[in-house]
Amino acid sequence: MARIKGITVELLEAKVTGKDPFGKEIKVENWVTVDNVLVSPTLSDDVVNSMSLYGKKAVYQLAIPKGDAHNWEDTEVKFFGSRFKTFGFTTEGIEDLIPLDWNKKVMVEKYE
Repeated sequence: MARIKGITVELLEAKVTGKDPFGKEIKVENWVTVDNVLVSPTLSDDVVNSMSLYGKKAVYQLAIPKGDAHNWEDTEVKFFGSRFKTFGFTTEGIEDLIPLDWNKKVMVEKYE
């Protein structure tokens, strides 16, 4: 029996390292790899809904593995040799009630 397996994606992670003299957060960004992320093309209904809700065209939907603690909201990701930007909020299901390895999902748009 074939097992479903995701791909490795790169996620731009920003960590707050302090504040500048004006009180604005200072962030350091670095790319981290996340294994076993499922990537699926969006359905035409999802494209229409994302355009009317967010004004952005959803290209892919990412399923994020259980136990992942990264922030996936409004950040950049790289996969398939291209850059994408997540948008909207990350939806999450209850880990114990979902039989497979993924319990979160987020939409991405093409980013240049």
